[in-house]
Amino acid sequence: MTTGTLKCRPVRDPRHANTVALSARLAVAATLALALAGCKTIEEGTRVAGWELTDPLQRHPILVSQQPETLNIAVPRGANGLSPSQRADVLGFSHQARASDAGNSRLVIAAPSGSSNETAAITAVHEIGALLKENGYTESEINIEPFYAAGASSPPVKLSFLRYVAEGPECGNFQTNLARNPRNLPAPDLGCATQKNLAAMVVNPADLLGPRNMDARPSERRSVTWDKYIKGEASGAQKSQDERVDTSGQ
Repeated sequence: MTTGTLKCRPVRDPRHANTVALSARLAVAATLALALAGCKTIEEGTRVAGWELTDPLQRHPILVSQQPETLNIAVPRGANGLSPSQRADVLGFSHQARASDAGNSRLVIAAPSGSSNETAAITAVHEIGALLKENGYTESEINIEPFYAAGASSPPVKLSFLRYVAEGPECGNFQTNLARNPRNLPAPDLGCATQKNLAAMVVNPADLLGPRNMDARPSERRSVTWDKYIKGEASGAQKSQDERVDTSGQ
């Protein structure tokens, strides 16, 4: 009779295995739920108006850009300077440039080079520069440059500057039902017409970008007042008898 060792294998309970698998699936689902909850910011229905672009200046901005404005001055071969009408055109164009300027652009005088009227064009350019300086333009505000025009018969002298242009927004978005507005937001088209009209009416679109440059202040009166203050005298201006207020009651 042979005596052997009895080995016992543990018996697995199917119900225990199912419980372990279910617990693992629940743990994975809980982990995914936490991950998704960390990525999601806030429900759509709880957003507030402060997080929206409710300002008409932001929802309907005015676009301001610079575009070239050019005046062509015909200079035939053999011409000696500008004609009276051309001088008037140059003055009007320079006034337009000054009114449209924000203090940071120049008037560009482009002269043809290599053309048959090159000599006459150079004479016209010098006269244009002198005319501009007589009307308030400084040397730094005028830029003279040539352009290649070999083979052309009589190319014009070009006077140009960069002008500011304001472009209003496109209006007409009436798709929102104003009778049902649970978030209390303004209509999408609110303020659009005002912005569009402002872009069309503004004289100098550069004013929409910032204030203009200030000119130097006159110091004559300031010096007189300061001298009187140092001497201990009255700094007020002397008034005549007609300028004084009559307090006698007559």
